[in-house]
Amino acid sequence: MRINLTSVLVDHQDKALRFYTDVLGFEKKTEVPLGEHRWLTVVSPDDPDGTELVLEPDAHPAAKVFKEALVSDGIPYTSFAVDDVAAEFARLERLGVRFTQQPAEMGPVTTAVFDDTCGNLIQIAQRK
Repeated sequence: MRINLTSVLVDHQDKALRFYTDVLGFEKKTEVPLGEHRWLTVVSPDDPDGTELVLEPDAHPAAKVFKEALVSDGIPYTSFAVDDVAAEFARLERLGVRFTQQPAEMGPVTTAVFDDTCGNLIQIAQRK
């Protein structure tokens, strides 16, 4: 068994697509119209056939409450692996990304947390 896709709940798919591609560096893989929304996925350019991230609309009323609770408590919705947290932190900060946690060593990993502009906190992590 393998994970082939996962999702992040976003408040606006177009805004999310711009952020996740133009800022974070993912590439759009799939876009299929589904009524007022789309099946919209992005992938890492380093692994285009790997795990897809669905930019899932947060239209369900429970989704907004869930997201707000996580942000209020400072809990990241998900985590992305990077080779160098300090370098990625610096790159994203130059692009105007707002961090809620500076790079910090957490046992066997170094992490930082940023606001994805779509209602989520996202962690980046580097294994030592």
